[in-house]
Amino acid sequence: MQFSENLTDSQAADVVRGRIDWKYALGLALTDPGFDFSILSEFRTRLIAGAAEERFLTTMLTGFRERGLLQDRGTQRTDSTHIVAAVRALNRLEIVSETLHAALNALADLAPGWLRGQVTAECFLRCGKRFADYQLPKAKHDRQNLAEAIGRNDLQLLTALYADTAPGYLRAVPAAEILRQV
Repeated sequence: MQFSENLTDSQAADVVRGRIDWKYALGLALTDPGFDFSILSEFRTRLIAGAAEERFLTTMLTGFRERGLLQDRGTQRTDSTHIVAAVRALNRLEIVSETLHAALNALADLAPGWLRGQVTAECFLRCGKRFADYQLPKAKHDRQNLAEAIGRNDLQLLTALYADTAPGYLRAVPAAEILRQV
């Protein structure tokens, strides 16, 4: 469901908390508070580590065949690797974007005037809000362009942070550490 709606992990967790159709599909009570988005990544890791994705897929396909939703000798794709890879890529894009968002917020608190001179208006518009509230592009090429734009913004900001013209105290703040990790 997450893949079909092109949602990041945190967006999917928010949808589980707020949409009746997802609660119904997952067998949750309407009053269920949902879960933390990190559960999804941990779940995928456990599936892959235990090679359970193949058993899970086989169980689903068997159920679909029994209900007449799939036909024998059909042209359906029977592996889930493309879905797992797509969700993993979305999760990585979300992490990188949230990291830049956190660094911008830290720098905005410490040196707002300096930061305004370093970051473009486009970067502020894209990274000024939480990535969970951002609608991801559907096309792989467009997501790649977004990742490259975030990377350029990160590199530009990190370069400015370590330039001689930047206030020296900024290099010792958590934002510099955050940007170095990206």
